[in-house]
Amino acid sequence: MAEEKQESKESKKKATSSETATVVDKKSIESHKSPEKEEIKSAESLQEQSPESELKSEKEETSKKKETKEAKEERSAIVYIYSSPNNTIIHLTDMAGNTLARVSGGMVTKHSRLKADPTIAMFAAKRVAERAKDFGITSLYIRTRAKTRSPGIGPGAHAAVKTLGKEGFKVINILDTTRVPRGGPKRKGGKRGRRV
Repeated sequence: MAEEKQESKESKKKATSSETATVVDKKSIESHKSPEKEEIKSAESLQEQSPESELKSEKEETSKKKETKEAKEERSAIVYIYSSPNNTIIHLTDMAGNTLARVSGGMVTKHSRLKADPTIAMFAAKRVAERAKDFGITSLYIRTRAKTRSPGIGPGAHAAVKTLGKEGFKVINILDTTRVPRGGPKRKGGKRGRRV
């Protein structure tokens, strides 16, 4: 009996040890299977990503570079348009205030009576636009100005602004910089005032 009990205990130990061994074997098998599966999945994902995704990423990088180059290449300038009843003067400067081009109505026409004409202002603006393109300017700040104390701007300013817009420049803003007197010295005219 005692021998049978010992044999049964030994058989139970063997059974439990074999069960634990099978459990350990199953775990080791699963642990061995999972890295292989992961390797297969990662290899498949690399194959899927590599040719197409690299091309896409390269295209995105080149497009970003092009956008940054275009942003860097954009050059701005300031156009001052002085339009009086007798003449139109268009003055192109860089952002620091250095003169790049200056054209007046008298440089475009022979007739002094036509210097303030909108058509002549249009031709003057075209000349300034050509010079601006030579310097690689793409965007403009436009400052229009009339004679001090004048009720309105001269006839050539509107034509010049329209022409600059049609020439393909990006007009950032248009500002009227006509000087407004605030008091100032006493005007001539005497006791009875200026006779009109």
